Amino acid sequence: MNTAKNLKSNDLSDYGNPISKLFKQPQSPEEWKQYMLTAEQIKFYKENGYLSNIKILNEEQVDVLNEELANLSEMSEERKKLFYEYKSNESEDPNKVLFHAIGGWRSMTGFHDLLWAPAYRMAAYQLMGGDFKLFHDQLFCKPSNHGGVVAWHQDYSYWTFTKPMNHLTCWIGLDDASKENGCLYYVPRSHKWGLLPITGLTGNMYAVREVLTKEQLADFDKKTAIEMPKGYASFHHPQMMHGSYSNSSDRSRRAVVLNSMGPNTVSNIANFERMDLLKDFPSMGEHGQVLDNKCFPLLFNADKELGALKKEVFTI
Repeated sequence: MNTAKNLKSNDLSDYGNPISKLFKQPQSPEEWKQYMLTAEQIKFYKENGYLSNIKILNEEQVDVLNEELANLSEMSEERKKLFYEYKSNESEDPNKVLFHAIGGWRSMTGFHDLLWAPAYRMAAYQLMGGDFKLFHDQLFCKPSNHGGVVAWHQDYSYWTFTKPMNHLTCWIGLDDASKENGCLYYVPRSHKWGLLPITGLTGNMYAVREVLTKEQLADFDKKTAIEMPKGYASFHHPQMMHGSYSNSSDRSRRAVVLNSMGPNTVSNIANFERMDLLKDFPSMGEHGQVLDNKCFPLLFNADKELGALKKEVFTI
């Protein structure tokens, strides 16, 4: 059990630093080297829009997070209100189940401290090309035999209430992810397509095909399955076309997603047409205002963490 002692607040967003010992933090710039991505990995990301099989969690850390997930049903209604969204089933198919929640870091110690996992922070810094803040986290759980789909989409199409488009998504498996239990799929190089219309997230898996050009459809048919052991992550560009199919196996498929943004990201709500979706989201402030409240903590400060080593680190 991962516990944090002597906390005065149940809202863990009040703590902009780790509150347990689950993730040991580097104590010097040299200790960051073990987490650094190579120049070849950075090049692959730039060309393809994603990078997979990056180890973020060890076995013990995976177990702690899964234990917190298992105890969600026992969480008080007061703590559940800290989530920005909490849907026991978001699937549009009555025969399928897709648990989806946003904001778990505010109410669960392990998921709070996951934001400061060194392997995640180093990779995100390199792939974003600079310091970054938390945008939000997500939980996606597909139970065995009847887990629902996450239809093909681009993340930023849902995030246009922010600007500029300087975001990064990190998908971390809490189970071994395979084709059989609904792993993530990417369309390599689709991050260069530009922004496409929203066609739905949990309904028709292939709705996006209706808005693709002939050339894009040809690329779409070359999609790549991202099969990974639990504890490993994939990172992708905010315009990357991705989705995951249903879980028809006898194993669950649980995952946590960390979405980051540049430190100078601002509110872009003036012409945003889906404001109802933000009613439980952290305050976006006034249009054009930098997102800097406690729910958007700074997760990496390269000058502080890396010092002179910063010059040796490959970035995007």
